[in-house]
Amino acid sequence: MMNNMFVLALTSADQRAIDKFSPTLRFFYNLTNSPALANWLLWITLTGLAVLVYKLGFAKKLPLGKSIVIYLFLIIGCLFLTFLAIFLPIAEGLMVAALILIIYKVRLNREKKAGRI
Repeated sequence: MMNNMFVLALTSADQRAIDKFSPTLRFFYNLTNSPALANWLLWITLTGLAVLVYKLGFAKKLPLGKSIVIYLFLIIGCLFLTFLAIFLPIAEGLMVAALILIIYKVRLNREKKAGRI
């Protein structure tokens, strides 16, 4: 009786494709060894970073309904960004943007506390 287990082996073409992944997706793929889970982790990362960048740089006080619509479109937009982020460093760009905005907010708060603004 034959066993129905399949052994997955990476061919050289598969390895070349993995080598072309963006660094974040490659990290998630090496961590999980599952392409589907790696893509979902990439989407969650992109969504979290996009929300952080939005909150730090662009968010204003809005009514609850408008905020829900904005975050819904942000989440849907990150689905499309995930396809681009497979081979392009979009997550890394969002990380840099978030870091710059965090530094800016910290310096702004220090200036406000010092009374210079």
